[in-house]
Amino acid sequence: MKISAEKQRLADDSAGKANWRRWGPYLSERQWGTVREDYSAWGGAWDYLPHDHARSRAYRWGEDGIAGFSDDQQFLCLSLALWNGEDAILKERLFGLTNTEGNHGEDVKELYYYLDATPSHSYLKMLYKYPQAAYPYSQLLEENRRRGPEHPEYELLDTGLFDDDRYFDAFVEYAKASPDDVLMQITVHNRGPDSAPLTLLPQLCCRNIWSCKPDVVKPMLTGRQDTVEVQHPQLGEFRLDFDCA
Repeated sequence: MKISAEKQRLADDSAGKANWRRWGPYLSERQWGTVREDYSAWGGAWDYLPHDHARSRAYRWGEDGIAGFSDDQQFLCLSLALWNGEDAILKERLFGLTNTEGNHGEDVKELYYYLDATPSHSYLKMLYKYPQAAYPYSQLLEENRRRGPEHPEYELLDTGLFDDDRYFDAFVEYAKASPDDVLMQITVHNRGPDSAPLTLLPQLCCRNIWSCKPDVVKPMLTGRQDTVEVQHPQLGEFRLDFDCA
């Protein structure tokens, strides 16, 4: 009896013939604000590393990113970053509040949706909604701090940034031709009434496991025109190729 291509991939994976699950959506939605990165002297597990610190401090136990994709050990990570020309920082990870910043505890203040996936991660699809105006980081933080536990949470939609449809829909898809041959496709729609700038910055990075372990060999990323070559002591050699937009 003929079986589907996905069932065949799963069967080959279970039999050890092809490691279809080696790469998948293993990159954390957020690594900041979690007990995984707590090194506080006062035991503040949920507040030690807020979102504001994430862009300038190396994580120890993981990484994070928007529409993230990585190997199952999270050594090599691929994700989406964007810039609307208004934000003071790159939009390279989900924004949110730590346990004491939110009036109902820690919470991510974003609009994103996981739309499709196969068990072998041979196909994945996600939608991320990005406003065209400056992202209201301070507004979300200050208003949620002001509110008490008896009040509703102040969400991104409450800021009014999406009222006139002035936002981008960024669809990110991953498709595998083989266990180690992966396509990342980004499709963006301007939902607003006017043209608006947007810079897309797919990001490839190696999780930092060498800062806390001096005996670990540091991986190398080398840019060559539209290609990034990767030499990783745990994973081996890989290459990321970019097509023109």
